[in-house]
Amino acid sequence: MQSSLKKSLYLGLAALSFASVAAVSTTASAKSYAKAGAYTVLKADPTERNVEATGTNALYTKPGTVKGAKIVASKKVMGELATSKKSANYFRAYGQKVTNRGSVYYRVVTMDGKYRGYVYGGKTEGTFAAGVKKADTTVDKTATDSMVGKTVYFANPGTKNVTWTAPKYTQYKASKNVVNTKPFTKDTLTVTKAATKTREGSLYYYVQDATHPSVSGWIYSKAVTTDSSNAFDEVTDVKVNFVGADGKTVTSTILQNLAPDDTTIGTTAKTTGTAVGSAAKLAFGTDSTVASKALAGTGYTLDVNPLSNANQAALLAAKTGATVNLTVTKNAEVTTPLFFKTANSTATSNDSKTLTQYTTGTATDATVVLPSLSAGFKGVDGANFTKATLLAFAKANGLETLYTPTYETTPEGSDTPVKTYVKYTLNDAQDGTYGVKSSATLLYTANVITGSTSPADASTSSSADTGAIFGSSSASTTTGTDTDGGQTAATNVDSGK
Repeated sequence: MQSSLKKSLYLGLAALSFASVAAVSTTASAKSYAKAGAYTVLKADPTERNVEATGTNALYTKPGTVKGAKIVASKKVMGELATSKKSANYFRAYGQKVTNRGSVYYRVVTMDGKYRGYVYGGKTEGTFAAGVKKADTTVDKTATDSMVGKTVYFANPGTKNVTWTAPKYTQYKASKNVVNTKPFTKDTLTVTKAATKTREGSLYYYVQDATHPSVSGWIYSKAVTTDSSNAFDEVTDVKVNFVGADGKTVTSTILQNLAPDDTTIGTTAKTTGTAVGSAAKLAFGTDSTVASKALAGTGYTLDVNPLSNANQAALLAAKTGATVNLTVTKNAEVTTPLFFKTANSTATSNDSKTLTQYTTGTATDATVVLPSLSAGFKGVDGANFTKATLLAFAKANGLETLYTPTYETTPEGSDTPVKTYVKYTLNDAQDGTYGVKSSATLLYTANVITGSTSPADASTSSSADTGAIFGSSSASTTTGTDTDGGQTAATNVDSGK
């Protein structure tokens, strides 16, 4: 009985202890919640309240330490928004609450309105820290962009790429100034500011429209043009696409201010959809430069003498506001002659000189040994090439380093000639156009070396190219350059052997 009583006492004490712990636990849990103060509207300049997530804190329906707070965007999601390349994922801060523990929670919303809630912002009111930090949504380019101050026009008036109060999503609720720029096709615009979106890198211009000031605003840079002939008016103009055999558009142009078919040349169409086939066909007459200008640098040709039946029919059916497709022919592949020059010594100097191909005879500081190439620099006749393409060709064909054969120079203050050669190192190239009468120019820096023989002496007879690959002709120059820049008589090559 005594044993039974002891067991009862132990059980009773255990139950009492458990209840006490539970009560204490419940009380502690209740005290773990913070209390938020009154909501305060942020009144600083809205553009100074653009922020971005840092990814260290989640977004909540209430301050995160307040009872009942639910997650709107987890730390993982906030981390993704922090590293996003889209301006839509910036936030605008517009309110705050401070808890009884001194924690500041900012009320924020993404620029596209998708996420809205409270995020921990540190312990100091008015300072963005912890879960958010101040964001510069654009980078000002006004001081450096060459387009600022220039006159431009809407390149392709319509509902796409209109003017905005700010580049889209760089400010909260940035809006369109106009929904359609067609009524302002002929307006003259002036670029007054330039900026890029920080995350996307896309360039925008602020344009002022003196004729219709309400149109003024920010517009994507490629939606304007300095050439009024590239501005399309659907009432008076026809767009022409030049299409290759593969069906892809090579380039486009605009036929402007066309006369209706039922009137004389000199009048202009007054409504969209007006038949202007006769004027459109006339624009591509045998003495027309419309096609050659539009196709310059593409490597394609439009035969206008005569126009093909299909192209002629397409033009005769033209109506204002519409697009006409003309078939063009791709030019043949040609070899563009390579030319070799020294780079200018400074950005403002003009002291570049041409290097010529050494074959036999007297060497100078400007005669270089060139390798034999199995093929030259080839491309479609009339197509533009970039210096990057030319540099890649040069590096793949052993043109990165060129040498003169050994020649002799007499240093100033000495009567004894010394062996000399020049090492030319590829430094740059120039953009150009493929063509047998064009030039592909490579630029080199020079390093004059004295007292030793040239690596080129082992094979002083370079490529026997007759001009198709190398534009520089063979040379046997009678003067050379000594190490201090003075002129001195050159002698035949001394192989140093």
